[in-house]
Amino acid sequence: MPVDPVLSLFSDRFFMGAVAVYVLAMLMHAVEYAAARDARAKVLVGAGAPVEVEVADPAVPPVPAGRTRAERFGRMAVSLTVLGVLLHLGSLVLRGLAADRWPLGNMYEFTSAICLAAVAGWLVVLRRSPALRPVGVFVLTPVLILMFLAGTVLYAQAAPVVPALQSYWLVIHVTTVTLASGLFLVTGVASLLYLLSRSGRAAGLVAKLPSTEALDRVAYRVTVVAFPIYTFAVIAGAIWAEAAWGRFWGWDPKETVAFVAWVVFAAYLHARATAGWRTNRAAWINVLGFAVVVFNLFFINMVVAGLHSYAGL
Repeated sequence: MPVDPVLSLFSDRFFMGAVAVYVLAMLMHAVEYAAARDARAKVLVGAGAPVEVEVADPAVPPVPAGRTRAERFGRMAVSLTVLGVLLHLGSLVLRGLAADRWPLGNMYEFTSAICLAAVAGWLVVLRRSPALRPVGVFVLTPVLILMFLAGTVLYAQAAPVVPALQSYWLVIHVTTVTLASGLFLVTGVASLLYLLSRSGRAAGLVAKLPSTEALDRVAYRVTVVAFPIYTFAVIAGAIWAEAAWGRFWGWDPKETVAFVAWVVFAAYLHARATAGWRTNRAAWINVLGFAVVVFNLFFINMVVAGLHSYAGL
């Protein structure tokens, strides 16, 4: 079926619009972060969790929510992020309609969808724990870097996929990998900020972040959600491989690195539940897991030749 050029054009415009809105949201978050009081918010992530605010001067009472300019910028940043997600989702939907297929057939679409999953996952975290909002600037920064790469280096015109990808397993396997990878981006950022805060380095950068306990809890709870999704994606990929190539596992480079990432995240969850490992050591393992996911996304797809190379750029 021929590609619809009008829908394809609108998809690209929606993508650029989402990038522009995310940039504005990141700037709003940065303004909020810079203007915030020198305080640390101690939160327990989860529904109905109590929130305690510790200010630098005990004589100064907490400022009620919504009373400061920083708070207003933060709320505007979240509203813009929601708008960006809607534009971003529209971009992928229009790309799928233009090519009459599931819009995860090349690196441009895959990277864009990972960013969408990351931002949507972050909004869910904020819904449960609004006090974590200062972290938003650090989540949107890698998202915008990835979207810039997607829209420039990785960009591909809307087109039908090769026969090897014309399978319902594309919807199952690639969608779950995308969702898990986006959530792992959120956990990677949280763990990096946790390590920075614990190390005492870049004190001016992390002084206004939520407490290390809150960052650690975000990283752990989001990983608890993402890991089963990733596990299912690996299993679905093995089933698809058996249907397409006649074997469940062949140690293809992408399969191998995906398995390594699974082992690392499993080790993180184990370390996080083990006394003596649940602080810096566990956070480093989580950061390593996200690094492996990024390595698999870019280096394996773009440099190493393998059975998964047909997705192209």
